[in-house]
Amino acid sequence: MFPHIEYLEWLRGRPDVAMYDLGSSDLRGVTETQERPATVPPALEGRSDPPVGATLELQIASEYGVDPECVLVTAGASHANFLATATALDADPTSERADERQRALVEKPGYEPHRRTPAAFDAAVDRFLREDDYQLVPERVEKALTSDTSLVTITNRHNPSGRLADRETLADVAANASAYDARLLVDEVYAPFVTEEQVRPDGALGGPTAAGLDDAVVTGSLTKFLGLGDLRIGWLVADADFIERAREVAHHVPGVADVSRAYGMRAFHHVEDLLAEQRALLAENSALLAEFVAARDDVEGFVADGSTFAFLELTGVDADELVERAWEDGILLAPGRFFEDDARVRLSLGRAPTDMDAALRALASLLDAPDSSKS
Repeated sequence: MFPHIEYLEWLRGRPDVAMYDLGSSDLRGVTETQERPATVPPALEGRSDPPVGATLELQIASEYGVDPECVLVTAGASHANFLATATALDADPTSERADERQRALVEKPGYEPHRRTPAAFDAAVDRFLREDDYQLVPERVEKALTSDTSLVTITNRHNPSGRLADRETLADVAANASAYDARLLVDEVYAPFVTEEQVRPDGALGGPTAAGLDDAVVTGSLTKFLGLGDLRIGWLVADADFIERAREVAHHVPGVADVSRAYGMRAFHHVEDLLAEQRALLAENSALLAEFVAARDDVEGFVADGSTFAFLELTGVDADELVERAWEDGILLAPGRFFEDDARVRLSLGRAPTDMDAALRALASLLDAPDSSKS
């Protein structure tokens, strides 16, 4: 019943042993050299805890400008997306749709779990294209909707391209979905990847958000921008009724460890300082990536403003063969086939700038060397 997700199986364990990690998109910055994860995440060590009475739900709700009952804390963003999908596709037995097969509409190209997970709930999956440099175009979503559509799923920033949609565009897509009685799920783990000039004072963690839009469901986590993946803290933000139903669904799967909750609360208590530190790292790595792409005649694609990852085509090179040869040299790249484009790779800069500069130099040397992957 549950489909195989090839990308996550392929990726498992590779970032831990890669000499040059250009595959991981979480913005950790500091290269970890210890054999085991630290008991306390380095970014949170020595920082104070919030006052007694604070809760993680209250902190997240404050960040998104919603009521606490509109927040469900989850064991990471993957957990949040799973619960959101399960809840949206769980038809009310009294509704007109109870005897119909549910349908999910998912962006293309897209992140593999978003297009695989609906099948676990016997939903059919339809697609809409993100074309013209992967722009999110509300009219394309509207044309792909049907009377059986229960869920529309997008990423913002778009994974794998890094393209960022503004709240106004998200509102149009949400309105289109709502007109068909469908939920809009926006995976916003990459939304905080914005420069100081792009920060929205009314946004969540500085980035644009769909939170508060009618029939919109938002997921996020501490993993990608804040680099706190070891905590496995994520969340769902939606209207209170949806969250209550998602809470019932969550009883069927493991929950969140209290220790992770405690450090998650510490992170939100110091979130402004942490965001400032990460934005400095973001600026350096985004500039490095943009410079690399601009300097190469054999690399086609764009680096979205403020993004540390991009979906790039390497001209005259078989992408899969290059990924394998790169891995032999200790360089981790994410193959484009997992994002529905065999000719591309997703290039991500998530570690310290000095390490990323060395990794890009290693990749450049690999591209410049004559090899059998040239077509």
